[in-house]
Amino acid sequence: MVEQGTADNQVKRRRVFYIPGYDPIHPRRYRELYRKEGAEQARISGYQIGLKPKQQGGLYGWHVESVIGEAETSADIEVLVWSDIVRDSMSNTIPATYAQLVRTAWEYIATGALFRLMKLRKGPVIAALYPIGMLLAQALVALAAVWMAASLGGLIAPWGAWLGAAVGAGAGYALLRWFKKKDGKFFAYYLMHDYAFSARYRGANPPALEARMAVFGDIIAAALQEDWDEVLVVGHSSGAHLSVSILADLIRAGRVPEGRKLGFLSLGQVVPMVSFLRDAWRLRADLAFLGASDALFWADVTAPGDGCAFALCDPVSVSGVAPKDKRWPLVFSAQFTKSLSPARWKELRWRFFRLHFQYLCAFDRPLDYDYFQITAGPVTLADRYRDRPPSASRIDKAVSKYTSTAP
Repeated sequence: MVEQGTADNQVKRRRVFYIPGYDPIHPRRYRELYRKEGAEQARISGYQIGLKPKQQGGLYGWHVESVIGEAETSADIEVLVWSDIVRDSMSNTIPATYAQLVRTAWEYIATGALFRLMKLRKGPVIAALYPIGMLLAQALVALAAVWMAASLGGLIAPWGAWLGAAVGAGAGYALLRWFKKKDGKFFAYYLMHDYAFSARYRGANPPALEARMAVFGDIIAAALQEDWDEVLVVGHSSGAHLSVSILADLIRAGRVPEGRKLGFLSLGQVVPMVSFLRDAWRLRADLAFLGASDALFWADVTAPGDGCAFALCDPVSVSGVAPKDKRWPLVFSAQFTKSLSPARWKELRWRFFRLHFQYLCAFDRPLDYDYFQITAGPVTLADRYRDRPPSASRIDKAVSKYTSTAP
């Protein structure tokens, strides 16, 4: 599906700000993903797209030029980086990670947040329980090594059990270190750090993150003063709820000029994992405010095939803060099972973390969602989806126990 705007509303120049999720990796990863997948989507859909080096200083990013139909469009895409804060939040020691496990499990289970989240989607809840189960399993393996060594030592001599236990303790700790080293395959430590990041402050933002979000807001506000046909903010995964607060702050402060075409695209959002926590007052207030704002167009795209996202869960409504004059977001599915061929879906179906990034990738049977046309094509987000109905299977009932928007 290739779309192009009319002569009156065609986007010729767009500024895109991409806010990633909880990810410690350098933003060049996103550039390479865009380059590779954009070329593949252009080949499949019959248009042209190409990347060039960024034309101005400042943030890490890239320049894109596309030809879709007869329309030529350019876009400057920049990554709003907070990976350094992510890295600093990750425990460097094994005991510290297990302490995080206890604190995080207590926050979600004791407050009832976990059970309410299960009423929405089981996939992301299972993803949240996975690191707890995996880390406990690793600890049991290490304890088994201690027990086996102590038992064998006791068979040799009465004092051998103590020597065996000491040897086993060393072996057990070595096993734990090995598991940690191989976490690129297990993802237990990574996911534990992710959930602990929100649970540590009970849904509030850490001071360092609040400061960075203020910087992001200044950068977006400056772009809104420039001559762009559209300013588009894309928040992926955890980056979606950061985007909500950043944009709410800008609009409240009157920093979005009237008539400016501002779009917000949230992808694979996990907002309830934070908004359901007891001290997430700021996020809930920002959700309520943004949900009624006429200063932007907000589309929320997820897919039931993404087990790491709260698919088709309206983040404003399920958080229990939907205002009477609610407008946003427009919630619809990227329809992985239909927009990917059976062969491609079979290939990706059990690659859960890869599927969580599918929104940023090519579809071999594209329907009405195309990340590259949205970010580099001639049609604004609002014009593209103005008449699109929300998905009929969306969840828009209040589920959160905590709905206060102020301390």
